[in-house]
Amino acid sequence: MSDFVISPPSVTAIPVVGGGEFPVRRIYCVGRNYAAHAREMGADPNREPPFYFSKPRDAITRHAAIPYPPATSDLHHEVELVLALKSGAADVPTQTALDHVFGAAVGVDLTRRDIQADAKASGRPWDMAKGFDQSAPVGAIQANAETSSGRIELAVNGETRQSGDLADMIWSAAEMISHLSKLVRLEAGDVIFTGTPAGVGPLRPGDQVNAQIEHLPPLSFSISGAA
Repeated sequence: MSDFVISPPSVTAIPVVGGGEFPVRRIYCVGRNYAAHAREMGADPNREPPFYFSKPRDAITRHAAIPYPPATSDLHHEVELVLALKSGAADVPTQTALDHVFGAAVGVDLTRRDIQADAKASGRPWDMAKGFDQSAPVGAIQANAETSSGRIELAVNGETRQSGDLADMIWSAAEMISHLSKLVRLEAGDVIFTGTPAGVGPLRPGDQVNAQIEHLPPLSFSISGAA
């Protein structure tokens, strides 16, 4: 008999190509990892150390329709490669970092840009700009996926908004895993959003989003509700 005083939260999981589900432990996100995106956000794209923010694991969603979130009038899309870790450690060497990767998926980091801008101006955390409900749509995970190169794109209502290549990342997947593991101990079930190429922009109710990365299952969803 359980000693829990309330029912424990349900497991958040991402489907895997070929069957099964990947249980999520934590979501880490890397900021400004493509030079062109760094420029469009007003930052220096030089190879400064990567920085990170988090989303709650239940921000992950597979819903075909995602409600326009409250408290914003400036919801933005950011397509990203998502790494899924099968094992973890601290102080992982770059040379062996990819040994910890189970697979990869297409993800979109939904962002309440107006809340983020206010937080930046005030020197406050980004949590409510990034970690709201259903803010992390993710496609199916492909095991043993290519993560060093491949086209990455996002279209809204059939119009391409973001287009780049994974090879354009400032920090590679292996370098990010190694660097992050020096800040926190990584574990099986962790997922890492690896940054977005240039072209981020607004979404409105009724918009249809199609995101894809070469060699990975595509991700599609619509935005419902009222802004």
